[in-house]
Amino acid sequence: MNHFTLHDLNEMSSRHRANLINSCTGYKSCNLLATKNKNGTTNVAVFNSIIHIGSNPPMLGFILRPTSVPRNTYKNLKETGVFTVNQVHKDIIEDAHHTAAKYDEGISEFNTTKLEEEFRDEFYAPYVKDSPIQLGCKYINEYLIKENDTILIIGAIEHLYVNEEIVHSDGWVQLDKAETVSCIGLDGYALPKLLNRFGYPKPNQETKSLLENP
Repeated sequence: MNHFTLHDLNEMSSRHRANLINSCTGYKSCNLLATKNKNGTTNVAVFNSIIHIGSNPPMLGFILRPTSVPRNTYKNLKETGVFTVNQVHKDIIEDAHHTAAKYDEGISEFNTTKLEEEFRDEFYAPYVKDSPIQLGCKYINEYLIKENDTILIIGAIEHLYVNEEIVHSDGWVQLDKAETVSCIGLDGYALPKLLNRFGYPKPNQETKSLLENP
């Protein structure tokens, strides 16, 4: 097994170190975060840092890199107070990846890719059409992570759209049926396969599968 000390990591090129550290912590979520500025220009960008914060009230969070350079997503959601989160499925990974390119503020990534914007229920920010899971979110708060000048953004989930065929009767969403992908590091995309689903664990009781044919 390879062993890298902190000294070894610090001596690596920035790209090599970024690839290693970003991928070694495991699979990450893969979502497109969409906004619209006050002038009506939309923006969509791929994020692999979106995380569950809580279900009561429903909240999520994501990490924004330092704002020492322009961050259109951040500017737009601070101006308008809203954004959407849209899961990436296997058929759009190339276009989703391309949204990481640094376009000027006046250029919408919806116009430079085959991704299509759609608006629902008078929500100001656009959703990504055909995404199997779409969340409309309201900006709540942010926390500076002073160790590396990144920002943790907290959003309230105000709207949730999920394809009917992937939701179980108990509310569990089976992501592999939607063919949503996960990220490996900064540039890898994988299609996970469900192995099993287990009941709530209790002391001194056998772990039981919730699936008929795991």
